[in-house]
Amino acid sequence: MQIKLGDKTIRYANGGRDHDPVLPGVVLLHGAGMNRTAWQLQTRYLAHHGYRVAALDLPGHGGSDGPPLESIPEMADWVVEVIDALDLGPAHLVGHSMGTFIAMEAAARSPETVRSIVLIGTAAAMPVHPELLDAANNDIAHAGRLMTSWGFGSRAHIGRHATPGMWLLGGSRALIDVSRSGSLGADMDACNAYKGALVAAGEVTCPVSFVLGSLDKMTPNKKAVTLVEAFTDSRTVVLDRVGHMLPMEAPDATRLAIVEALAIADAGTTL
Repeated sequence: MQIKLGDKTIRYANGGRDHDPVLPGVVLLHGAGMNRTAWQLQTRYLAHHGYRVAALDLPGHGGSDGPPLESIPEMADWVVEVIDALDLGPAHLVGHSMGTFIAMEAAARSPETVRSIVLIGTAAAMPVHPELLDAANNDIAHAGRLMTSWGFGSRAHIGRHATPGMWLLGGSRALIDVSRSGSLGADMDACNAYKGALVAAGEVTCPVSFVLGSLDKMTPNKKAVTLVEAFTDSRTVVLDRVGHMLPMEAPDATRLAIVEALAIADAGTTL
């Protein structure tokens, strides 16, 4: 699916279902160098179980016109514009990795647009190793190897793809290899530079859920503690023996965690 935002084309996946204005909206925000297909194992389920879904390609990613945006606040403002253009608000925002920063920043800046946020694989800060920063800007293939090596838990390195004959690390590398020119570097620079997570968390008023992997090396659980504590009210689910790439590495468990978080938020239940 696509819409126009100004003179730019924005691509998104709706899970194969037209938007029903009666249903709550869910916007899925991918991580650095990725695109809407990172959510392919969650998007369709949500769309066929009571939600209007938009898994977005950020500017300069997937099928969306560029250039890529250079900062997390810019990305957050853009997401709010897209929610308004699709008439999805107030929407649940589900973010992975870089997408979590976008979600919390959007919720802090435009509370009337955001119904709840689900933060998958996150931490109070995401400093990027200099070697990965350099590779993201100059050697995408090497960046992909670094990201997948650290991003997936140990079990994913030897198999465990839901589809026989497929390899989780190989699929992730391929997704990064075909990323649009400049997008991965811009994303890594934005994550590395963003220092506003704790400030944004203190300003968020909507329900907040965390979904974390016990084997996450890129955003270790211990680095998420201060972020969790910065929110006035949140809930946390930790998926056992899962690394950073939760939507791909543990698609069913991640989907269940998202659905539970959305149901709690829609019911207005105290977290």
